[in-house]
Amino acid sequence: MRELIWDNSFKRAFKRVTRKQPQLEEKIFEVLELLIQDPFAPSLRSHKLKGQLEGLWSCWVEYDCRIIFTFETTLEKDIEFIILILVTPIDYLMNLIIDKVVLIV
Repeated sequence: MRELIWDNSFKRAFKRVTRKQPQLEEKIFEVLELLIQDPFAPSLRSHKLKGQLEGLWSCWVEYDCRIIFTFETTLEKDIEFIILILVTPIDYLMNLIIDKVVLIV
């Protein structure tokens, strides 16, 4: 069994993205439903992230929009949690990674 957990950063990002692009709201909810059913469905294009975001996963909402998430499993209840971290246009995500690299250097 899988359950979604909306991290506070995801809630803020969801509000920001859907305020700027209201047509994405329905599409995001469709992706979230599919994510619960099968996180590796081909249409989601789920994949592990590398570099600064290693340990996280990304799935496809639209051409330029991604959902960033991670998995957490509990053995006692046999529940897999999908923790939603961020929903964002891909260019914002790339800037976030570049900013982290610049701050490290």
